[in-house]
Amino acid sequence: MLKITNLCVSYGSVSALSHVSVSVPESGVVAIVGANGAGKSTLLKSIAGLTRPVAGQIVMDGSDISSLKPHERLDRGLALCPEGRRLFPEMTVFENIRVGAYRNRDTAKFRRRLDMLYAIFPRIAERRRQLASSLSGGEQQMVAIARALISQPRILMLDEPTLGLAPKLIHEVARLVRTVRQEGIAVVMVEQNAKLALKISDYGYVLETGELRLEGASSELLQSDHIVRAYLGG
Repeated sequence: MLKITNLCVSYGSVSALSHVSVSVPESGVVAIVGANGAGKSTLLKSIAGLTRPVAGQIVMDGSDISSLKPHERLDRGLALCPEGRRLFPEMTVFENIRVGAYRNRDTAKFRRRLDMLYAIFPRIAERRRQLASSLSGGEQQMVAIARALISQPRILMLDEPTLGLAPKLIHEVARLVRTVRQEGIAVVMVEQNAKLALKISDYGYVLETGELRLEGASSELLQSDHIVRAYLGG
């Protein structure tokens, strides 16, 4: 469904991504792992249209979307849940989720989608009238994911969804990723926690200093000597 070919991104004279190629199928979970500064977030921002590559191509459903603006890519079914959640703290949970549906003018459709999300995230439904600033880190992450899902994406991109969360909440985020997958939505998950990301994904890519070092079935990458040494403490 989504194919990124030879993507190159620079910040001034500094290369952030160098000839990176990644494919995302119509379903399943794809993990992008690597150390801090490897270029993982830059890759997602480039796919979402928030960062302009200097070279490469982004193709979705056979059409080149490299020149499309972020909202046009959203209309194609690409949704990004950014690192750090980026909620509006003085807005309620409901209002934050509503922001994610700003392109949707169909009130009935929005309500149906919202009810479905409340069923997936019952804790968010309970707190829908609370300010986002009053939520725990795990609850804020749920709201951020729900905000991205309200647009009915075909591909959900999660940028460091477990960052700063307690171990118990990390497992809850993993459960949510599996739930989203069951809804038929493809997930691209950027994570420093390589073990977690590869355990819940089908296919993985390993970035190091802006370059693609390894790729393959996640179960195979978990057995890779390089992955074990570099990321799993082996």
